[in-house]
Amino acid sequence: MIRTSRNILLSTAALMALTACDPAVMNSPDNTRRNTQQGALIGAGVGALAGVIAGNDAEERRNNAIVGAAIGAGAGALIGNELDKQEAALRQQMANDDVIIRNTGDRLIVTLPQDILFATDSTSVSPVLQGDLAALSNNLLQYPNSTVQVVGHTDNVGDAGYNFDLSQRRAQAVAGILISNGVSSGRIQTIGRGEDAPIASNLTPEGRAQNRRVEIVILPTT
Repeated sequence: MIRTSRNILLSTAALMALTACDPAVMNSPDNTRRNTQQGALIGAGVGALAGVIAGNDAEERRNNAIVGAAIGAGAGALIGNELDKQEAALRQQMANDDVIIRNTGDRLIVTLPQDILFATDSTSVSPVLQGDLAALSNNLLQYPNSTVQVVGHTDNVGDAGYNFDLSQRRAQAVAGILISNGVSSGRIQTIGRGEDAPIASNLTPEGRAQNRRVEIVILPTT
C-alpha cells in the first residue's frame, strides 16, 4: 500500500513537471496556464530538494524527494494559478499603458516609471497615477494572500547617497497610497535601492528613464 501511494505521488509529480517543462505547451500562444505550470515545476523542485535534505539515508531521501516533489508541485501550481488570475484582473483594472506588469510564475512585479509617477526631485505622487494605485490597492484587497515590497530605484545622475534617500522616500510615498486605500501596512515593506539595480544602461537618456522607477513586488504567502 505504501509503495503504491509512493508510485502515485511520483507519477503525479513527474506528470506535472513534464507538462511544465514541455516548450510546446509552455510557449503556445493559446496557453493561459503558463505560470500555473511554471509554478508546479518550481514547487516540485523545491519540494524534492527539501525532501532530500530531510532524509537520513539514501532510501529515505529518495522517498522524501518523491513526496516532496508531489506536494511541492501541487502547491506551486496553486500559486501559479492564483497569480495568473490576479495578473489578468490587474491588467483589466489598471488604465495606464506605461505601467508594466510582469508575472514570473512565483510573483507579480508592477513597474511604475518615475517620470510619470513623480515630478523631478519630488516625492509627491502624480495625480496621473493615483487612479492606477487605487486599482492596484483594490486588487491587493481581492487577493489578500501575499506580501508586498515597494522598491524605489533611480538612475546614477547625482550623488549616490542622495539618490538612495530619494528612492526610499519615493517607495514610502507609493506605499502610503496603497495603505490609504485600505491595504494593511503589515503586508508592505518599503525598500530604497537608489542607483544599485539598473535594468538598462545609464549612458543614454532612454536607459536612465527606465532605471528611474518604483517596482511593486507581490509575493504569494500560500
